[in-house]
Amino acid sequence: MRSCVSWWRSCVLDERWQQVRRLLAVRLDNIGDVIMLGPALHTIRANLPHAHITLMATPGGSQVAPLLPWVDEVMVHRVLWQDISGTWPLDPARELALVDEIRGRSFDAAIIFTSFTQSPYPPAYLCYLAGVPLRIAQSKEFGGGVVTQWVRPIEDSAHQVDRNLHLLADAGFELADSALELCIPMAAQAKADALLTEAGVSPGTPFIAMAPGASAAARRYDPKRFARVASALAGSCHPMTAEPLTVVLLGSERELELVERTAAGNTQLVSLAGRTTIPELAGIINRAALVIANNSGPLHFADALNRPMIILYSGTEWESQWRPRRAVATLLRRPTPCSPCFAFECPYNMECLDIEPDEVVSEALSLLSTQKASEPTSASSYA
Repeated sequence: MRSCVSWWRSCVLDERWQQVRRLLAVRLDNIGDVIMLGPALHTIRANLPHAHITLMATPGGSQVAPLLPWVDEVMVHRVLWQDISGTWPLDPARELALVDEIRGRSFDAAIIFTSFTQSPYPPAYLCYLAGVPLRIAQSKEFGGGVVTQWVRPIEDSAHQVDRNLHLLADAGFELADSALELCIPMAAQAKADALLTEAGVSPGTPFIAMAPGASAAARRYDPKRFARVASALAGSCHPMTAEPLTVVLLGSERELELVERTAAGNTQLVSLAGRTTIPELAGIINRAALVIANNSGPLHFADALNRPMIILYSGTEWESQWRPRRAVATLLRRPTPCSPCFAFECPYNMECLDIEPDEVVSEALSLLSTQKASEPTSASSYA
């Protein structure tokens, strides 16, 4: 995608944008959302090669920044308008301090990236109060002078990468490639390789990376079933090489209990949960012969690194919004009348993920039979 597609406006960069030297890109969400921002950041860098680009992200999302070479700096903030619990105390001084911080950085422009369920107007108004002269966002709702450029969004079912690029195309940015891309720092890849070696997975040994976690419970395949999948695959051989398969369990520190439930005391399984940074996690996925995960961050890592994957894709979202588009992938889900529900907790019995472990194992071995043994992927360039 090197030029605008037919439903995007002509790619002629507005003169105001050509003069931007300090730019704020706002994406306040989870790890996977920031990974999918990569093509948009690449586009901004290609069009504004001399601009200083600051990414404003949540503490979780900011962990992806070392893998995004188009970003110069990161602002890390939790923000009031994403307080799902509704428990934040009334504290106008906290919000005014954030306005002052943005004002102090003297941004020329702000690009507000959001999913279709999020309003861009709270962060846009923040930037207005901070004196940022150019503010662009997309929303179905009119926001008056809060933004200097109001973009009507594409259809809700569009992929998040396309939604991000649509916003830039409206401003006249010439679009970069829409494929996800990550650049793993050499030190992070070396640490990932060392962790694998310490765990008994020698270089070149085919292994399956399995990530049972997800930010929402409604997106998680039953850990007991995950355990059965892991045990069955750990006792199998790679269909192409006949080498014994190793299963490496991955997850964050807060997912340790979930990973332990998945391991279920099976000593054949290797767990690196809670032992990696996000760049190191990417380095491990980069070496995997296959990734098995939920609709979560590892899906997007695997897509960016071009690793084959099996995804237990619950009915919470449209597949068209978040599905992998570059890597070979099999998505497993049962059709349900309640999908997409966009729920964090399922009020029923997770019928959308009522998938027998034997089916997951069969799909995994079938996909492995069409792939070569694990190799470093050319999709990952090292910095």
